[in-house]
Amino acid sequence: MKRVRLDFARPGLRRALFLAPPGVWGPLLAALVVCGVALVHVLDYREAREEVDALQAALRARAGAPPVQPVVQRTGKTNTPVSEQQATAVNAAVMQLNLPWRALHDAVREATPATVALLALEPDARKRVLRITAEARGSDDMIAYVEKLQTQKWFGAVTLVRHEIGEQDPNRPIRFQIDAQWGTP
Repeated sequence: MKRVRLDFARPGLRRALFLAPPGVWGPLLAALVVCGVALVHVLDYREAREEVDALQAALRARAGAPPVQPVVQRTGKTNTPVSEQQATAVNAAVMQLNLPWRALHDAVREATPATVALLALEPDARKRVLRITAEARGSDDMIAYVEKLQTQKWFGAVTLVRHEIGEQDPNRPIRFQIDAQWGTP
């Protein structure tokens, strides 16, 4: 005899969920998670968009306002004289700012082998001298480094100024200073 299925319950959500096959639950749950994530992203986007709109409105309002003029006290003279000391200080600062840092750094880095550790680079813009403080494992590495710096096109005269052996360190490295003059003085 054939099995007959009788169902007298009224149609509704509870009945549909009860009669749903088991293979439907996984995709349904995945769809709910995707919808939840999409909702969070939409809300974040709306919040960011409102923030951008507020910033743009503030920029437009700021652009429409007249620029703030600095207050300048004017005296009877149009040109104020600068003392010799002030001119020297300004010129020294300008020379320091106009140092060819990138080229000097690249030249030093190119000449520095793995056996030498750079500790400091101190430029003197007025004398056009770069003082290099470094450490090496031995005197041979130190001499080779000085010779390698002398072959660099950026440096004219390269001089070993001083050196000392680190007695406190068990490896006894040699710490030394080099003056490398760049360009023409």
